Amino acid sequence: MYAVHSSDGPSSTPHIRQPAESVTHVQLHRPAKLNAMNKAFWREMVECFQQISDDQTCRVVLISGAGSTFTAGLDLMDMAGDILQPEGDDSARIAWNVRKLIKRYQETFSVLEKCPKPVVAAVHGACIGGGVDLITACDIRLCTQDAWFQVKEVDIGLAADVGTLQRLPKVIGSRSLVNELALTARKMYADEAKSSGLVSRVFPDQEAMMAGALDMAAEIAARSPVAVQGTKINLIYSRDHSVAEGLDYMAAWNMSMLQTQDVMKSAQAAMEKKSPKETLFSKL
Repeated sequence: MYAVHSSDGPSSTPHIRQPAESVTHVQLHRPAKLNAMNKAFWREMVECFQQISDDQTCRVVLISGAGSTFTAGLDLMDMAGDILQPEGDDSARIAWNVRKLIKRYQETFSVLEKCPKPVVAAVHGACIGGGVDLITACDIRLCTQDAWFQVKEVDIGLAADVGTLQRLPKVIGSRSLVNELALTARKMYADEAKSSGLVSRVFPDQEAMMAGALDMAAEIAARSPVAVQGTKINLIYSRDHSVAEGLDYMAAWNMSMLQTQDVMKSAQAAMEKKSPKETLFSKL
C-alpha cells in the first residue's frame, strides 16, 4: 500500500507498518543520517499521508524515528542546491521559484494536519528544526525523558518557514516562550516541553514510550471513526476561527454526522458496560 525502502535508501520516511488493528505506524528511517530530511523526504511524506487519508482501514497514525534520534532536521548537504541556487533568469523568476519550493515544503507538514486520522508523534533523542515543524502539525505529542527540542533555523541564517512559527504559538500558548525558542535557538528539554504543553506525556525511555503510544493509538482506534475524525477536523477548525464560527461549523457538521449508527452502538455499549473495543464500527 505504501512505499517502502531499505534503511540505506534515499528517504527519511520509508518504514510503514500496521502494528495493531486500524493503527498505522510511520517511522522515519534514515538512522545513519539521524533521520535528516533530504529531498525525497519532502515528497514521500505527502504521498504517504495522502494514501493514509484515503485508507479506510486506518483510524490513527503513529509517527516515530529509527535509531538514536527522532530527526536532526534539514539535510543541508542534500538540500543546498535547491536553497542556495534556485532557478530563474532574474530576481522575479528566482523569487517565484523559491516561493513554489517553500509552499511545496510547507505541504509536507500540512498534510499531517489535513489527514482526518489523528496523528501521534513519539519523540526520542533530538527533535531539531524541521522536526519541530513536523510534530507541531501532529495532534498528540509524546516524548522520552532524554528528548530535547530546538527551533534551529536562525542558527543557519533563515527564519523557519514550514510551520513552526505558525503552529508552535498555538501549541504552547506563551508568545514569550515561543519567541525565546525561535530567536535564541536554545534547546528545550523534556520537562520544560511537558510543562509548556509541547508534549502531553514524558516516558522514561523509548521502549516505554512506544508501548504507551501504541496503547493510546489503540484506544483512539477503538472509538467510532465518525466521532474521532469529526473531532479532529473540528478541533483544527476551531483553533483558527472564533468560538461563534466554530459552533456554526460544528452544527453544520453534526447535522449530518449525528445520523450515524455509531451513536446508537456507542450508547448501547455504554449501557451494557462494554469497552469501546468490544463495539464493531464500520469503516469510514
